[in-house]
Amino acid sequence: MSVLEPKLSEISAADFFYRNRSLAGFDNPVRATYTVIRELVENSLDAAEERNVPPKIMISLSFLRDRKTGGNLYRIIVRDNGVGLGSEEIPKAFGRVFVSSKYRLIQSRGTFGLGGTMALLYGQITTHRPFRVISARARSTITEVMMKIDIKKNEPVVLEKKNLGTANNPFTVVESYFEGDYGKARRKIVDYLRQTAIVTPYADIIFLDPDGVLYFFPRSTDEMPPRPKEALYHPKGVDLELLHRLLQRSRANTLKGFLKTNFQRVGDKTAAEVLKLARLPENLNPRKLGDEEIRALYYAIRSYDRFIAPDYTVLSPLSERLFEEGIKKELQPDFVRAVQRPPSVYGGHPFIVETAIAYGGRIRPTGEIQLYRFANRIPLLYDAASDVSYHVVKNINWSLYGIKSLEEEPIALFFHIASTKIPFKTVGKEFIANVPEVAHEVEAGFRACARELKLYLSKVRRRALIAKKAFLFRKFYEIIAENIAELTGSRPSVEILLERAFKDVMSGDVDVDEGGSEEKDS
Repeated sequence: MSVLEPKLSEISAADFFYRNRSLAGFDNPVRATYTVIRELVENSLDAAEERNVPPKIMISLSFLRDRKTGGNLYRIIVRDNGVGLGSEEIPKAFGRVFVSSKYRLIQSRGTFGLGGTMALLYGQITTHRPFRVISARARSTITEVMMKIDIKKNEPVVLEKKNLGTANNPFTVVESYFEGDYGKARRKIVDYLRQTAIVTPYADIIFLDPDGVLYFFPRSTDEMPPRPKEALYHPKGVDLELLHRLLQRSRANTLKGFLKTNFQRVGDKTAAEVLKLARLPENLNPRKLGDEEIRALYYAIRSYDRFIAPDYTVLSPLSERLFEEGIKKELQPDFVRAVQRPPSVYGGHPFIVETAIAYGGRIRPTGEIQLYRFANRIPLLYDAASDVSYHVVKNINWSLYGIKSLEEEPIALFFHIASTKIPFKTVGKEFIANVPEVAHEVEAGFRACARELKLYLSKVRRRALIAKKAFLFRKFYEIIAENIAELTGSRPSVEILLERAFKDVMSGDVDVDEGGSEEKDS
């Protein structure tokens, strides 16, 4: 009896995600509908921000029942005012999995060069229809491309290409068909767009849904965060494989020069100390190091404890002002306070945590914690209970800040992290891992916001108590005034009596504005 030899085979990146599309959020029609919109919108936001203009994004989703299968077929069209693409760039940008401008150390919404292409690939898989891209750079030819993706080869297949004239301004339009379920995904999609409007208050977002409902999230400011900068790796942020790759592609002729030019904040003294620790000569050619020498250099880097902290100026946090602006625009709270924590580091990567708390206004108690989470200005809607911010929020004693219950009061919490490497727990990028350094900053940020909320609530509650007392005193003074009038024939002023009893409050020395801050008369 013969034993069959196992047959080895190789598949492309596109084929891998075709077989494992649940890893990217396309595991069922409901989740896929949300993910398709999310990925295409985030591509558009990136394109506009790269151009350094306030994004204008229009999304149209229409329902078309598939006559052959009876399935729920949808057509999505997304238009943006981003940098646009040239004729030769379109197939490469949309026709290959793992092709991206983000394969460098920089703060960005995406990482894998996967999401937008996977959204189009999912449509092709479920409908066997091509997708269409129309795009142009500023003052250049408008190109329309009808195409598919060769899944086995991970290559674009251009079916038709047209020139449609000349564009004055850059833009991109993407049209695709896919199988989905908008009815069950509607809430998540609208929540996602609303939260995107919170974290990008400088963007105009228009969404026309299959039911003919138009959602418009207008921008409330033209101010945009500064664009993030590309960074060199920090020595503490590399592993052995990455170090080997950096050595192989280095243009430096000496090992000392390699350390200085490939890592941030490494100068002559630091490079010399690391190489002394590794027992390697400074003038060695970095491209000719053997495995033992590479390991010696790596362990020297890991054990060296005097590296300067990573450069946080490469990051682009939202800012306290824009965070509060977005929250006010969408939720119109009575009180809002945002706090940006000082830069911190985990695993050799800089990060900045921003937190905010909003109270009252359009916020209503829901019976559960209202926690809004963002990573590099991406809303995170799934798996909230697994997120580091959720664990932090659950462990804070909110009664110390005048909050009896997060679930029963009109309060919303907001968490944003900006980093060159977000510590996501899964490839789906839906929740942040419970990294101790991040947890510490999140807790400190929420506590700082909560202290401001406590002052606001104590002032509001004090004024409410005084108002209640004033009401009772008024009734009492009216009775006294009537009795005095009967005895003397002269009725004293109830208002004067109240003013004397509640002088500080009635005189306006202390007031509370709509945003919850103190206003004192000068």
